[in-house]
Amino acid sequence: MILRISGLAKHYGTMPVFKNVHLDVKPGEFVAIVGESGVGKSTLLNCMAGLDNWDSGTVELAGQNLGTLSDDGRALLRRESVGFVFQAFHVLPHLDVAQNVALPLLLLGRHAPDRVSAMLQAVGLGDLGARLPQQLSGGQLQRVAIARALVHQPALILADEPTGNLDPGTAAKVMEALVHQSRKHGSALVLVTHSLAATEQANRVLHLRSEGMTDARG
Repeated sequence: MILRISGLAKHYGTMPVFKNVHLDVKPGEFVAIVGESGVGKSTLLNCMAGLDNWDSGTVELAGQNLGTLSDDGRALLRRESVGFVFQAFHVLPHLDVAQNVALPLLLLGRHAPDRVSAMLQAVGLGDLGARLPQQLSGGQLQRVAIARALVHQPALILADEPTGNLDPGTAAKVMEALVHQSRKHGSALVLVTHSLAATEQANRVLHLRSEGMTDARG
């Protein structure tokens, strides 16, 4: 398993967010998580990457128990094993498209311009590497984020509402690129979304509630 969550629970003060969450994700699997607003879907995603802490239970990523790692240890594991795609894109405005995509490689001390070019080509941005983010549309920016998430070939992709700011047509194209490229690279994909359309290609769709997680497809 690339990701194993057992009995996870999270509180904010005395307010429970979720509890009794169990999840195993295999390499290459696409798992979509849906649920009402405020139930903690984004918080759960952050726990999967060790960006947030939890109150009980365990999270194992790439065979390592995140609860036993220091902040630096978690950061290093994320850098090597996780790619992120967020609703707000999070591209750096002063870097061009190719430089934004190359960031995960640079953080790992790798120089691989051919891989950056190949990823841009794969998401349909092969001619736009020299452009600045402000010269791109929302759909193009989200494809930059997908290329950046996959360029270092991580074991796990975490996507938080990646189509939330896009019109339906653009959203469908972005989801197609995200799913196709993650499967091509053998990365597991965990997607948090409100969009039923975004879950159509998932191997599993799970419904997160405060008391745990269930199969949304029955």
